[in-house]
Amino acid sequence: MDSVLQSLRGVCAALPEVSERVSHGEPAWFAGGKKMFVMFADHHHHDERLGFWCAAPPGVQEDLVAADPRRFFRPPYVGHRGWLGVYLDVAVDWDEIGEIVEDAYRMVAAKRLVAELDRRIA
Repeated sequence: MDSVLQSLRGVCAALPEVSERVSHGEPAWFAGGKKMFVMFADHHHHDERLGFWCAAPPGVQEDLVAADPRRFFRPPYVGHRGWLGVYLDVAVDWDEIGEIVEDAYRMVAAKRLVAELDRRIA
């Protein structure tokens, strides 16, 4: 679990002005220190699974959960808002996780932070 958390932490921390703090008993990452975009889920609510919850563009949650429910799920509390759940106790493609996390960041980050991210990528 520690290596998975460290990997997720690295992906999140690579984005502009990201801070980490505990929210609802789990590590979570915030864009610009304000808006949460990813929350780690270490057997959250005793569901026996390791994963994370994140903001997602409209329709992505439904598409990914329908395509591969072994890897993706609708998380409690925030799933109705379109957030995506991603299991980390299966084979993980960290490049794909990076894309999912970046999309989550773009959903909540201020325009200036998204512009900074775009400058970094260009």
